[in-house]
Amino acid sequence: QVQLVESGGGLVQAGGSLRLSCAASGSTFRLNDMGWYRQAPGKQRDLVATITSGGSTNYADSVKGRFTVSRVNAKNTVLLQMNSLKPEDTAVYYCYAGRKTGWGTWDDFWGQGTQVTVSS
Repeated sequence: QVQLVESGGGLVQAGGSLRLSCAASGSTFRLNDMGWYRQAPGKQRDLVATITSGGSTNYADSVKGRFTVSRVNAKNTVLLQMNSLKPEDTAVYYCYAGRKTGWGTWDDFWGQGTQVTVSS
């Protein structure tokens, strides 16, 4: 039982910045990965950025150099700093947490999603 609570979405102009925050609670034992995915209308949910408990990060090519993911508060909170936002960044952003349960098996948890809209 893991609960993920997101905040920080909103409406910004192109070139602006937002910071998303996600706090995990409940059974947070060995949340190996945390991060963010996004889903635009008519598209599948895709990776934005993830970070492991050891601090290794992974970014989608489309956000490299603009977005930064980090973990704070005993690694149970994940942040996404989004700079130089573009209209194509408009999507619902979902917080993600993953826990490895065995070889090739995972438990995954999702937040409710927060809307990010970037106007041109």
